[in-house]
This record gives sequence, C-alpha cells and structure tokens, in this order.
Amino acid sequence: MPQIELKNIRKEFSKSIVAVNDLSLTIEEGEFLVLVGPSGCGKTTTLRMIAGFEDPTRGEIFIDKEVINELEPAERNLGMVFQTHALFPHKTVAENIAFGPRMKKVEKTEIDKQIKQVAEMVKITHLLDKLPAQCSGGESQRVAVARTLITDPGAFLLDEPLSSLDAKLRREMRAEVDRLHKELKKTFIYVTHDQEEAMTLADRIVVMDGGNIRQVGSPIDIYNNPNSYFVADFFGSPSMNLIEGDIVTKGKKVVFNSSDIKLDLPKSLAKTPPGPATLGIRPEQILVNNKSGTKKKIYLVEPLGKDTLLYFETQTGNELIAVVDSNTKFKAGDTPGITFPDDQIFLFDKNGNRVSTK
Repeated sequence: MPQIELKNIRKEFSKSIVAVNDLSLTIEEGEFLVLVGPSGCGKTTTLRMIAGFEDPTRGEIFIDKEVINELEPAERNLGMVFQTHALFPHKTVAENIAFGPRMKKVEKTEIDKQIKQVAEMVKITHLLDKLPAQCSGGESQRVAVARTLITDPGAFLLDEPLSSLDAKLRREMRAEVDRLHKELKKTFIYVTHDQEEAMTLADRIVVMDGGNIRQVGSPIDIYNNPNSYFVADFFGSPSMNLIEGDIVTKGKKVVFNSSDIKLDLPKSLAKTPPGPATLGIRPEQILVNNKSGTKKKIYLVEPLGKDTLLYFETQTGNELIAVVDSNTKFKAGDTPGITFPDDQIFLFDKNGNRVSTK
C-alpha cells in the first residue's frame, strides 16, 4: 500500500485557465480520501495527474517517496475506475475483466482463477457470460470495479463512479465501495461532487474550490467546524442557514444585527470587530417553540418522513430553514418562536473566513 504525496502541484491548461493551483497533500497508506467540491474545482484534474493521464505544469508527485512525474500510467501501479464504465460492448463481462491480465500475457488458467475471485468479491459471478448491454447501470459499475481489482493495484483512484446511478443504486454501491476498502485495506482516492458520498465514505475529506484546497479534515470535523462560508454552505442537506448582517457594539454587548434576526453574541464571539458579517447555524440546531424566541412566520412545511423542514419568511431573501421532528405539528401560517443556541452559532467575516472563538 503506497503513500502518495503531492507537492506544490499546479496545472494550467492555458495562461488563463488554472485547474489546480499550488496544491500540496499527503494521502496515507490504506486511507480512504475523498476529494469533493463543485464542478470545475480541480478535483478530477488532481486525480488524473496522480494517475498519469495529465502532466502537472509544475510540482512533484511521489509514491513511497519516489517521484513519478515521468512514469506512464501503466507503470504507477494504480487502478482507475472512471465515471463512465468504458466496457467493451462486444466482449462478455468475463472478457472485459480479463483484458488487463491478458495484455500482461498472464496464463489463461491463472486469469480464469482471478476472474472468479474478483467476480465473487463484487458479487457478479452470475453476469460473467453476459454482454455489457445486458447489465444494469449498477451491474456495469461492478464490472468496471472488478476489471480494476484484477490488476491488484497498490491504490484505487475512483472518479465519480456512482454519478450515473439512481439514488437507490448509489446507496447500494456506496456500501459496496466501503466494504471493498475495508476488505482490501488499500488506499482509495475518491472524487465526487456529492457531499453525502463524501461524508459517508471518507476517512478524510479534502474540500476544493477554484483549484485550491479550502479545508482538510474528518467528515465530522468538516461538518461541525467549517473554516469558511464556502465549506459551511457546501456541506449539509439542507445546508447551513447563512444570514447576512452587521456586527455592532451596544454598550458592553456585541450584537449581530440584520432585518431578519438580532442576536446578542456569546462571550466566545464578543471580540468580533464591528462591520459586515454572516451568521450561520445548522437547520437542525434551531430551536422552534411556541413560547419564546424571535417570532417568525412559516411559509412552507416540507415533510420528509422522520423529519420535517420548516421554511420561514425573511426580509432579506436569506433562506431560513429549521429541521423539526415529524411529530411536531406546525403548519404554514404559524408564527412560532425560534432560538439560536449560543454554542451552535458560526460567524464569517466579509471575506468568508470563519471568525475565531479564541
């Protein structure tokens, strides 16, 4: 299992198009690392540079402390699973899986043995004699994974492998990918724009935007301690409530003031300087009741089964959503009180950076 390290990697497609900007990152042996971010953030380009399909404009890529910039993809001992399955339509599933070993002149008896092993591992033994057109999307993705598995790579690189599947299949395949990682105990580097995939699969998450790393951490740390407006807004479904306003001083009090909410800041944020700021709070952390708090009118109630989303009217156009238990009986037109617990409040300055509580 190799350690993979990127040092000051930059990728320019032209002078005006910089896909990755001075990226440095170490992926530890056996780690499940997820690169996540919006389309065009540089995550797939980063993965393709590791695989050898793109050359860095500058910077170095190491595998086990050896620079591999000049090595061809086939020489890097890395297995790539693509967004598109890229199966040979005229070959059976077994023949597709066998393609890699056959190119390496492995004996047929050994190939047949390996096909059986990987097919059992990804549960596609019953598909071996079928053509790709006879397989469902989820089955085709399992075939693509098996085709990579049979080459026994030192690490697996997966580029949005589940993006073409429906929601149910995505959940099933996500569990399969997680199971394979635990079973194989190899390094997985996984690219996705889906923050739910990132949260459920990763040991560590790398949040990217505009070719830069915005934050690196465990899923819980990324969710509970976002370091910027961008990360706070990107993670969560629904995402964090972000309310624009100003920090003002009133006597000994430091107050967040907007047309939607006025809030005395807790001691941990009392040193925040006056000026424009954005207050953030997760929807599930807002307390909704009929007795206390700021009165807000509900304009939409969205039942989700276990939980219900309450959408509140605002003056500024900021979306304000609370998550409540489905047994809580609120309806559109109600005006309950809402409270923001002190220890659940985030503040971001005018540049989008989180205000420190220290």
